[in-house]
Amino acid sequence: MTRWFAALLAGALFGAGLALSRMTDPNIVLGFLDLAGDFDPRLAFVLAGSVITTLVAFRWVLRRPRPLLDDRFRLPLSRAIDRPLVTGAVLFGIGWGLAGYCPGPALVGAAAGVDSALIFVAAMLAGSLLQAMMAHTRPA
Repeated sequence: MTRWFAALLAGALFGAGLALSRMTDPNIVLGFLDLAGDFDPRLAFVLAGSVITTLVAFRWVLRRPRPLLDDRFRLPLSRAIDRPLVTGAVLFGIGWGLAGYCPGPALVGAAAGVDSALIFVAAMLAGSLLQAMMAHTRPA
């Protein structure tokens, strides 16, 4: 129950940060990506803050023998840059550039009842289901 509450609290804090920084507004994101037009640099500041926080926090947290609410750290084991990783990154970038949403802001927007976010979340869930089905049928 403690882990569930901690996950809920972390998600709420993340969602509040997204809303406060207005990253739930796809026009802010699209403005950042519009280098030749009406460029909006606000996302760069949010990204810089996130990267700096992560660089500091990860070094500090990973010095601990284990996380507070688990028996071990669960970090990715693979460092391979393979076709599924590159394909996923390209599809993510295309979707982000076309819609102005990525999963976190889209979920916050959907929770607020924003039509475009609801459509994006539905498409994201359909894509996740399709990927899971394809992975299940792919020969090993």
